[in-house]
Amino acid sequence: MPLARKRQICLTDTPYYHCVSRCVRRAYLCGEDKFTGKSFEHRRQWVEDRLLFLSTVFAIEVCAFAIMSNHSHVVLHVNVEKANDWTDKQVCSRWHKLHKGTLLTQKFMSTDSPLLTDAQRTTLHATLSIYRQRLTDISWFMRELNEPIARKANHEDQCTGHFWEGRFKSQALLDEHAVAACMVYVDLNPIRAKLASTPETSEHTSIKRRIRDFKKGKQPTTLMPFVGNPTQPQPPGLTFNLIDYLKLVDLSGRSLHPNKSGSIDIDESPILQRLGLDEKSWQCLFSSFETSFSMAAGQINTLNKYKRRRRQASIS
Repeated sequence: MPLARKRQICLTDTPYYHCVSRCVRRAYLCGEDKFTGKSFEHRRQWVEDRLLFLSTVFAIEVCAFAIMSNHSHVVLHVNVEKANDWTDKQVCSRWHKLHKGTLLTQKFMSTDSPLLTDAQRTTLHATLSIYRQRLTDISWFMRELNEPIARKANHEDQCTGHFWEGRFKSQALLDEHAVAACMVYVDLNPIRAKLASTPETSEHTSIKRRIRDFKKGKQPTTLMPFVGNPTQPQPPGLTFNLIDYLKLVDLSGRSLHPNKSGSIDIDESPILQRLGLDEKSWQCLFSSFETSFSMAAGQINTLNKYKRRRRQASIS
């Protein structure tokens, strides 16, 4: 029996989650239907555009993504502090990018000092509190991602009914080892599926977007940045180095093919060593991430703590 979503996603455990959405009825998210010859490749851009747009609306950052032929992967980070720092106007403005809101919220945004009764202010405050909470809710994020894509696909296919499975799959990423492994797993999806030969040619993936912007000397504004391990306070970001991560993805991708080999400069401290993982453990993590873990991922000690909080059997 599936575990309730509210028990799968708990921000006190971790703000990082891996989410997977899969199509039903042999529906195509992108790619080409071998039976009819019809191409659905343009739908891949639909998903990428919508995903990156939502990252500018929600207090949820995209760490990694890959859009496949009948499913999509996203690694998300929920930033509750960011949402709490927004003013009521900012919350309302962001929600109105997705929905019309209510007559009261429209009146609130229409003028700098709307004339509201005490009852209206109470109602407005309650409504904005709901909006603020939704803007940090992964279930709402995935709903806002998938529903518009389903409507467009159904309109294009001239049919009705479900396009996505009823529930998206979510995995809690309990530590930085799990975050790194899951991001590599997601970024290498097209290579494992033989849709691309290198990360830089993997269309509609976070790794290609990062590589493209890295060549320009910047990081994508719509993806959670790599900040390394800074000594000075900085905006939230992934606590490893971008260059190290690119090397890690490339090296991990090479190990998917036994007849190829790769290495990192001997003067460079390997990221696996810094994360406390040996090569065998890392190979297991990134090559079969989705099947190796169920609802949560992490090292044995962090997984056991997670399970004890949920009164589940520990891992020996």
